[in-house]
Amino acid sequence: MAQRDSQLTITRVEDPRRKKRIVTLLIFLLLCSLSIIYGIMVGPVSIRLSDIWQAFIASPSTVETRIVWDLRLPRLLTGLLVGSCLAVSGALLQGVMRNPLADPGIIGVSAGAGLVAVIMMIVFPAYTHLTPFGAFIGALAATCMIYFVAWNGGVSPLRMILAGVAINALLGALTSTVMILYSDRVQAVLPWLVGGLAGRSWPHFFIILPYAALGLFLSIFAIKHANIMLLGDEVARLAGNKVERSRFYLIILAALLAGAAVSVAGLIGFVGLVVPHFVRLIVGNDYRYLLPISAIAGAFLVALADTSARSWFDPIELPVGILLAVIGAPFFLYLLRGGKQGWKMS
Repeated sequence: MAQRDSQLTITRVEDPRRKKRIVTLLIFLLLCSLSIIYGIMVGPVSIRLSDIWQAFIASPSTVETRIVWDLRLPRLLTGLLVGSCLAVSGALLQGVMRNPLADPGIIGVSAGAGLVAVIMMIVFPAYTHLTPFGAFIGALAATCMIYFVAWNGGVSPLRMILAGVAINALLGALTSTVMILYSDRVQAVLPWLVGGLAGRSWPHFFIILPYAALGLFLSIFAIKHANIMLLGDEVARLAGNKVERSRFYLIILAALLAGAAVSVAGLIGFVGLVVPHFVRLIVGNDYRYLLPISAIAGAFLVALADTSARSWFDPIELPVGILLAVIGAPFFLYLLRGGKQGWKMS
C-alpha cells in the first residue's frame, strides 16, 4: 500500500501540469464550438439558434436553412481545417528548428505552395482542381531547397531559418514575376494572395479534406519524434534517434499541412507562428498536448477571425488574412524583442 502511494506521488511530481493541460484542451474545444455557432448566426442575415437547430434536425426548405448549409457551414468547416493545418505545421517547424519564430509563412514553405498555386490558377486554369496537390509539391520543393541550402554535413536550426528567409524572398519574387507576365489574369488571384475564405463552399471543403485529414493523422505519429528533437541533436542521437531522418519527416509533414491550407485559403500568415507559441506558454513543450491543443486553437482562431472579418466591417468584407496579419505582426515583433520567457527547449 505504501509503495502504491509512493508511485502515485512520483507520478504527480513528474506531470504537475496535467490537469492544467486537460482544462486548456477542454476550454479550446468549447471556444471552437462557440465560434462555429457564432459564425453561423452572424452576417447580413442574422440566424437564431432555433433556426440553426431546425436546419440541422428538420432541414426545412427555408432561406435560413440554405444560408446555413450552402454558405456559412462549408466556409466555417473549411476555415477550421485551414486553421488546424497551419497551427500544427507551425508547431512542428518550431520544434524541428527549436525556434519560436519558425512559421510556414516566414521560412518559405507557404511561399513555395503559393507559387505553384498561382501558376496553376493563372497559367493552367483548367487544372485548378489539382491545386492542393500542386501546392503540396510547391511546399515540398521549397522545403527541399531550404534543406539543401542549409546542409553542411548536417542541418542546424539556425541555418534552416536563414535559408528559409532567403528562399521565401526568392519565391516571392518568382510569384510577382508570374503575375507581371500574366497581368491580364491577376485580378482573379489577388484576393487569394492576401488570404481569405470568401466564396468557399462544399467543393473547397472536400478538396482540402483528404490532404488535411492525412496530414493531421500523420501528425499523431510525429509526436514522439518532435519530443525527441526538443532534446537537441546530440542527446537525440545518444537516445538512438536518427536525427536527420526525423527532422526530414517532420518538415515533409509540415509542408503537406501548409500546402493543403494555402491551396484553399491563400497566403494566410501568422497562424502557425502565434498559435503554437501561445499554447506553448500555457501547456509547455510536450507535443502530446501541444499538438492537439494547437490544432484546436488554430481552428478556433481562423474561424473566429473569418467571421469577424466578414461581419464586423459591414458592408465591406475584409479578407481574413489581413485581420490575422494585424494580430500576428505585433506578436511577431514581441517575440523578436524577447517577449515572455516561455520558450525553453530543455
